[in-house]
Amino acid sequence: MDAVTAPENHPLLAPARAWFESLRDRICAAFEACEEALAAGPHARLPPGRFERSAWTRPEGGGGVMSVMRGRVLEKVGVNVSTVMGEFSPEFRKNIPGAEDDPRFVATGISLVAHPRSPRCPTAHMNTRFIATTRAWFGGGGDITPMDVHSEASKADAAHFHAAYKAACDRHDPDYYPRFKQWCDEYFYLPHRGETRGLGGIFYDWLGDRTPGKGAEADFAFTRDVGEAFLHAYPPILLQHMNEPWTEEERELQLRRRGRYVEFNLLHDRGTVFGLKTGGNVEAILMSLPPMASW
Repeated sequence: MDAVTAPENHPLLAPARAWFESLRDRICAAFEACEEALAAGPHARLPPGRFERSAWTRPEGGGGVMSVMRGRVLEKVGVNVSTVMGEFSPEFRKNIPGAEDDPRFVATGISLVAHPRSPRCPTAHMNTRFIATTRAWFGGGGDITPMDVHSEASKADAAHFHAAYKAACDRHDPDYYPRFKQWCDEYFYLPHRGETRGLGGIFYDWLGDRTPGKGAEADFAFTRDVGEAFLHAYPPILLQHMNEPWTEEERELQLRRRGRYVEFNLLHDRGTVFGLKTGGNVEAILMSLPPMASW
């Protein structure tokens, strides 16, 4: 690979990065609006939360910005963006498409996890990313983790969340939603527990196997719709439930469910492994962990 075709010169890198950063700004604004709207409950007298941003740089190339809020609606939420480049280590490059013969790469993306205070509000995750080696592809998705997966309210929230993603998928390919939903169910699974992490969503990766040019733009358009679907699906769920009263028993269940979240993210999550293997910012990588959990 020469300088002209190096990963950091891919024509979709700059627009993808700009999109992820703009999506970050809109999501942060939506979450801060939820903080402003809280009217009841034990934390209503606290001041509304605000995101604090901190930039970091990676010695091997690139960096990112962490946006973290500890608020009265969202006990902890992080919305991170990063663009990093460099070379994969010899032991890791064999796992990455297109890196076997040339280890250079560039990756840009957005990643968020929201842990609400109220057990009535589900935890949510979303990320989308663009990676280029000698090949290039998009990946990402989003999923929802209610605390009581069997309650009618949780099932209704999941149905609303899934409907948004199904609509986004159906605009691009009728096979996307069933395919990516199944991928999500299989991916967000704790084999040692014999259970899924929550009530799912969609998950996709290596979306770049179409022809160059128009195909790559179509993959980018789908990835943008995945971000839009999350933005329009999840904040309304918070607004619907955040003022509802909850019990200490529900809080205890929430902390135990968060423990499952920790187990998955530390044992099985690809993003965690990718970030640590490529020298990413540890605090940004582990941003997904909840502020409190129990086992």
